[in-house]
Amino acid sequence: MRDTQSTGESLSLLLIHLLKGVIHRDDNPLLWQDLLKLQAAVRDYMKLLGLNLHLFEDEGFAYLVNTESVGEDEKNPLPRLISRRQLSYPVSLLLALLRKRLAEHDAHSGDERLILEKKEIIHMLAVYFPRSSNEVQFQKKAESWIQRISELSFIRYLGDQRDRVEVQRILSVFIDAQWLNEFDIRLKEYREFGEKERAPAVSREDES
Repeated sequence: MRDTQSTGESLSLLLIHLLKGVIHRDDNPLLWQDLLKLQAAVRDYMKLLGLNLHLFEDEGFAYLVNTESVGEDEKNPLPRLISRRQLSYPVSLLLALLRKRLAEHDAHSGDERLILEKKEIIHMLAVYFPRSSNEVQFQKKAESWIQRISELSFIRYLGDQRDRVEVQRILSVFIDAQWLNEFDIRLKEYREFGEKERAPAVSREDES
């Protein structure tokens, strides 16, 4: 009975963590081992809620998605438990830049982990925005975008100072190879967007 109780507690903990977001092997190795052992039970339970478990054992992460058939050809469709997120231009740009860096890292480095300085990420972003006279303000905005993708589990902060981040492998699932091949075209779109954003700012500066 003790083993049954322990399994039930482990399953409950797994369900709670998955409903809250992504599970990463490196963040919680014991929870990850429980997920590997209990994944069949997790899948059965989540199926009742209209959710599917996506587990990437080699990469070390798992997350939930809505069942594609939920709400289709049903008189009483289940409500979506996992909401779709609309990402802002800066956040989308940042994810694209990090995905490209991850691909370059995998192609040229033997190290599995991609770790970047936060100031390096801010510099990567700055190239696609008009030069501001208020660098402190831009840095605060950039840090808020970095925080946003941390909340989405695409990166995690390292150290107490939070001045370095590790790019999580889950990013390669959300931005696939085909998307990456079109990266240059997308960057051109980002640059054009940035130019449109720059024009009003330049006009205001000229007027002053």
